[in-house]
Amino acid sequence: MNVGKEKFHFWGIVPLKEAIYRLLIELTNGKWSSYLIKKFVQSNWSGHCIPPFSKFYNINIHEMEKDIKDYKSLHEFFIRKLKDNAREIESSFEKIISPVDAIIEDIGNVQKNRMITVKGKSYSILDMLGDEQVVNKYIDGHYMILYLSPSHYHRIHSPVFGEITKQWTLGSKSYPVNKYGLKWGKDTLSKNYRTVTEIQTKSNDYICMVKVGAMFINSIVISHREQQLVKGEEMAYFSFGSTVVLLFEKDKFKQRKFPSIPYQVKIGEVIGEFKQKEN
Repeated sequence: MNVGKEKFHFWGIVPLKEAIYRLLIELTNGKWSSYLIKKFVQSNWSGHCIPPFSKFYNINIHEMEKDIKDYKSLHEFFIRKLKDNAREIESSFEKIISPVDAIIEDIGNVQKNRMITVKGKSYSILDMLGDEQVVNKYIDGHYMILYLSPSHYHRIHSPVFGEITKQWTLGSKSYPVNKYGLKWGKDTLSKNYRTVTEIQTKSNDYICMVKVGAMFINSIVISHREQQLVKGEEMAYFSFGSTVVLLFEKDKFKQRKFPSIPYQVKIGEVIGEFKQKEN
């Protein structure tokens, strides 16, 4: 019976879907296909796609820094800025805010074997971070996965007041990081092109931010060049749909109680707080 079940699982519909999904992604995520897509979205021709793109994704054009007619390409529209004060920032030191407009896809614990489980798939945070010394800080801590769809504002802001202690880039290719990518893709969170930033707060708490690039356009642009960070201040931006993974140390993070997961959040909205240190 066990052999039969294993055979069915191997040849069954779920593994077949995964195999087909991965094959199609590989065929469309090559050097030339990515190059052509990138050239198109950065061209003035793509500007004609902005109104239908905005309508299809129900984008709030009233909070944008510029009028929709002033964006010349789809890429320029995609990395748009917001008007000043478009987001309300929770400013207290102990509170941690969402660094992005996104959907919280998952929250969980970092296991002792340095793995996290997202949508039923296991990911190595050692592979994700590529630095054993950094990884050890987050064993038995918490993780949070924030997915940015094409409809979201794609700039990344600081979740805390603090200082950047280390920042590095890993990976080369990028695969989809939506719910299907997380479910059927292969090591998307730990192998995609990504930029890792570790932040230390004034209370000596650490947060690790993994900015994961998405399919076709491997572009994570660092826009903040200083070491010091002000909560809510812009740090970087994505050039395509993407994901941010937040890692918190053991016994340092108290998660906000969300009505349900997945859950939609905006920049400045509280996602948790640092636990108060005992005297």
